[in-house]
Amino acid sequence: MCHPQRTLLALLLIFPPLLDAQVAHDHSAPEKLGTVSFPISCLPEVQQQFDRGVALLHSFAYTASQNAFRSVAEQDPRCAMAHWGIAMSYYHQLWDPPLSVATIPSAQREIHLAQQARASTKRERKFINALNLIYQDADSVAYRTRALNYERAMKDLAAQDRKDTEAQVFYALALLADASPKDKTHANQKEAADLLEPLFRAYPEHPGVPHYLIHAYDNAELASRGLPAAREYSKIAPSAPHALHMPSHIFTRLGLWEDSIASNVAAREAAHLQGDTGEELHAMDYLVYAYLQMGRDLEAAQIVQQLKGMSGLNSADFKIGYAATAIPVRYAVERCQWADAASIVPPTEAPPHVTAIAVWARGLGLSRSGRSAEAHQEASRLRKIESQLRTAGNDYWATQVGIMAREVMAWSAHSNGNRVVAVAVMRAAADEEDAAEKLPVTPGPILPAREQLADLLLEQGYPGQASKEFATALANAPGRRGALQGAARAAKLSSHN
Repeated sequence: MCHPQRTLLALLLIFPPLLDAQVAHDHSAPEKLGTVSFPISCLPEVQQQFDRGVALLHSFAYTASQNAFRSVAEQDPRCAMAHWGIAMSYYHQLWDPPLSVATIPSAQREIHLAQQARASTKRERKFINALNLIYQDADSVAYRTRALNYERAMKDLAAQDRKDTEAQVFYALALLADASPKDKTHANQKEAADLLEPLFRAYPEHPGVPHYLIHAYDNAELASRGLPAAREYSKIAPSAPHALHMPSHIFTRLGLWEDSIASNVAAREAAHLQGDTGEELHAMDYLVYAYLQMGRDLEAAQIVQQLKGMSGLNSADFKIGYAATAIPVRYAVERCQWADAASIVPPTEAPPHVTAIAVWARGLGLSRSGRSAEAHQEASRLRKIESQLRTAGNDYWATQVGIMAREVMAWSAHSNGNRVVAVAVMRAAADEEDAAEKLPVTPGPILPAREQLADLLLEQGYPGQASKEFATALANAPGRRGALQGAARAAKLSSHN
């Protein structure tokens, strides 16, 4: 639900320098990444650096962790687990994509070096052989198959010694990585949480445990259980930008916008200071989302303007491309600035599912502006992208893009007076969207289909039906400003009937 007073006034501001109004983050303090104990059979003098590399891995500081493991390998050339760590740094299990085609050969070389070094313990060999399942036959065996094989190997390793903390934690991560977005029972997430919750009590300074608990609980069903981990993780590993950001996944799920803003202000500053562009943009995306839910449009506008000043962004990198595309789209669409949405230019060289976000925004802006013929063209582009993704085996994003196409077509039908068709198409989109979970890289759909269905019914003069849909939308995504305002308007109109 949009209101005309939310205008482009923000763009008239003189934007302050980057981070001027943000909370200071003291990077002169000693590095704090949490406490990890992963005993290995290498030289005793490399143990501390190896543990540091694992701690960085658990906070998804992949480049820094790789550097730590390379340092271990330089100090102890016979350390097989150093090469395991380097290979592990190429495996971004909860990111999209989890593996980069360009880095697979490098990872395979590290696994080969690890195997050649002949780890002296059975436990170490099992860690190395498990990870080898991810990279072995990567050109001929589907990633899903390899990931499931890795999960089974980690399950076996974890079962052999319940007191092996790292085996339990890495197995929990494998479960989360293989969780199906279509499984609304959250079976993998619950199994992972059952492994991690006792460890959270036993090892309160371990960075991976609260991190993966947050991911396990990052859904509408379980989000409230994630608050203890969300409150602690940033304190455990404040030197890792991702650890400062991750609590906002739970805060976003629960509509705790002030908490989300504080989390991402700190994460953005830390990422900026460390030169981590992907993490900085990820935090900026969550910041814009939270600012808009609180009606703090001027601050959201500052982020949009600052994004424009960031040059050399690699839109081919999904994490960077997604955030850089979604931020201006959110700012236009959440504020119902349909002309601005219709003028958004899709990024070049971005993955197709990133391009789709901009195409969707254009289609939505055109259809909401009564330009249905042009909106149809954008819907057709979305269908082509959907087909392209389906052919490539990316079923999750193919489904999401198909939902976007339906949303554009629904609003186009509404603008043409095809009211029944519009509601039917939008309802189908909402039902399909609600049937799957979001991926970790996003705060959620930019404009939930269920909320759009409620808006559509309200515009068609059915406030009672709209109220029911707004209630469902708010149960799925508590605290969304548009849904709250729409529900209030629907209730007021219903009381007058």
